[in-house]
Amino acid sequence: MRLKTFGLFALACLLGGGSLLAANWPFWRGPLVNGVAPGAQPPLVWSETNHVKWKVRVPGAGTSTPIIWGNQVFLLAAMPNGKATGPVVTPQPTPVPPAGGGGQRGGGGGGFGIDKPKQDYDFLVLCFNRQTGRLDWQQTACSTMPHEGHHKDHGFASASPVTDGRRLFAWFGSRGLFAYDLSGRLLWKQNFGRMQTRNSFGEGSSPALYQETLVVLWDHEGDDFIVALDAATGKERWRQAREESTGWTTPLIVQHGGRAQVLVSGTRRICAYDLETGKLLWDCEGMTANAIPTPVTDGNLAYFASGFRGNALLAIRLGRSGTLTATDAIAWRHDRSMPYVPSPLLYEGNLYCLSGNNATVSCFDALSGKPHYEAERLPNVYGMYASPVGADGRVYLAGRDGKTVVLKQGRKFEILATNVLDDKFDASPVAVDRELFLRGHDFLYCLTEGAR
Repeated sequence: MRLKTFGLFALACLLGGGSLLAANWPFWRGPLVNGVAPGAQPPLVWSETNHVKWKVRVPGAGTSTPIIWGNQVFLLAAMPNGKATGPVVTPQPTPVPPAGGGGQRGGGGGGFGIDKPKQDYDFLVLCFNRQTGRLDWQQTACSTMPHEGHHKDHGFASASPVTDGRRLFAWFGSRGLFAYDLSGRLLWKQNFGRMQTRNSFGEGSSPALYQETLVVLWDHEGDDFIVALDAATGKERWRQAREESTGWTTPLIVQHGGRAQVLVSGTRRICAYDLETGKLLWDCEGMTANAIPTPVTDGNLAYFASGFRGNALLAIRLGRSGTLTATDAIAWRHDRSMPYVPSPLLYEGNLYCLSGNNATVSCFDALSGKPHYEAERLPNVYGMYASPVGADGRVYLAGRDGKTVVLKQGRKFEILATNVLDDKFDASPVAVDRELFLRGHDFLYCLTEGAR
């Protein structure tokens, strides 16, 4: 009941229209920012020749998860254009007075065989027609040569856009933040300088949106900060220094006790900031290195997971203040089988977590932390970066090898279907109404029961 109550509240307060928001997918983790698609009834089975409403090739490349508003499907991509003008030199952020944060921490490039780009890229904002798959409009946010490379498993367009139903916010990290109306007209843009990511692994955090405030996280190998912007104008409302390594997590904004707060996972510490002022409300240690997954919440507990060089899952009681490490603010914890890249799914009181980047799933009682099942292998699926999605009493898990496994939602591990497509999937599934959207390496699919 707590999850249901919070979900309805979130629908009403995030954008101001519960039923309208539930009929869309405006953020990368869905309308409830927990991976659940309320009211959606996507197909259970599909193939290249069955239940495909449409399939279109996507210009450029990226692992950006689609977002949906009305009849529009939005994606980000980056595409080499054959030119070699060199990177655009952008102004670096104004140094922020230390508040327990900042500090240069060494090189961010050249390791692991990652080469610097040798040509310019067009950074693309794409709008597809939801009914037909037609590319309705395409905007080039900017064209430039990236100043550093990226990990081989993603590219220069890993962040997902967000929308409030009036404006579309496209985040390309070091290339900038761009706001459009839904017809593709540029409203404003903002630039924060150039990130220096660890080992040149690239950038991947998405913006968070709450009513008229947009939040961007800037954790890298230089001076870190989190910044809140006016969604209408792009002007800064506040900026708070941080002390972190390169980060790829996305902030979660939640309202508790009449106060909206920004929850951010991190290698050094989890932090909560007041959305209105940027003041640090509380912090807590306990994550592993490279804390990537986005947290989820039921409105009273917030769940943080990480699974690189260790395993950590913390359920933290909201409403506390100060340093929460080793206090009773931690309702429960778990130290096995946690995700590296994929974010958790919180669905009807059950918390689903993948293990590492493997096709291995665990399910916990969200209140007590008791495992319903743990480290269950998804047969014949190899690798998983996509985050799980819940809809119509099912859990959808998309694999890097083109297979998507559908589980029955609940305490028992039960596979309902395994579906195979020709593409490979790193972006997360999206479910709206009777449709399921899968963004692959090459194609964007719209799947529905009504198609043959």
